[in-house]
Amino acid sequence: MSFKDFDDFPFGWADHEDIAIALYDRFGDDFGQDKIYRIRFTDLLDWILEIPQFTGTRDQSTEEHLEQIQAKWVYEWRENQ
Repeated sequence: MSFKDFDDFPFGWADHEDIAIALYDRFGDDFGQDKIYRIRFTDLLDWILEIPQFTGTRDQSTEEHLEQIQAKWVYEWRENQ
């Protein structure tokens, strides 16, 4: 199995870091720390559900998951600055 195969691994709500990386890959530096924390949860939820490898459902989401994803997304953004 190559490392590329890991890019296609499915992930769910508990995989906050994987979700954050996918969001950073999608939006890059368009979203900095201030902008990430101002995103409406409804928009964030829609973007997460659009990630091809994501297997979670809208009903499984919680506010805590979304907060953790925001925090990990900010961390990912900082790491790439």
